Amino acid sequence: MTDLSLDAQTALVLIDLQKGILGLPTTKPADEILKKGIRLADAFRAKSLPVVLVRVAWSPDGGDLPTTNVDRPGPATAPPAAFSELPAELTADGDIIITKRHWGAFTGTELDLQLRRRGIHQIVLAGISTSVGVESTARTAWEHSYRLVFAEDATADTDADSHAHTFTKIFPRIGKVSTTDAIIEALTT
Repeated sequence: MTDLSLDAQTALVLIDLQKGILGLPTTKPADEILKKGIRLADAFRAKSLPVVLVRVAWSPDGGDLPTTNVDRPGPATAPPAAFSELPAELTADGDIIITKRHWGAFTGTELDLQLRRRGIHQIVLAGISTSVGVESTARTAWEHSYRLVFAEDATADTDADSHAHTFTKIFPRIGKVSTTDAIIEALTT
């Protein structure tokens, strides 16, 4: 953990804290990840800083599902609409809702536009799953020159080794690894 500096050009981006993903078997209980996400969101809102809630969804006909030749393909049909619903206790008026159709939140979405128009240059990132949606979003954010802070205790994966690899090998090279409490404290100083 390192010292944090969070300023008025910082946004919180929470990845896939939606009903369908929260129901997956994760390395940490998903309800704990959601609670920490809510704490972070409340702290950012209290400082009038942007809260971005990212969810993954596809059209009902599945026409926008990724179709690539891979050994472990994703879903063949679109999940029901309830899969992509955000829990009511997580959302608030004024939040930015981004719907993605790939792993990363920047690909094919207006996330970069929404952040840049608000003068954001730093992102606090958390959510599910560490090695898929969170890491994909983080890599693109870093390539777009955003400064990154990762709330490790507000992030989970479906695979413990993948979570550990991302937090020990990838995230320290592109940002600062921290905790929910340390991030909230940095917002108040």
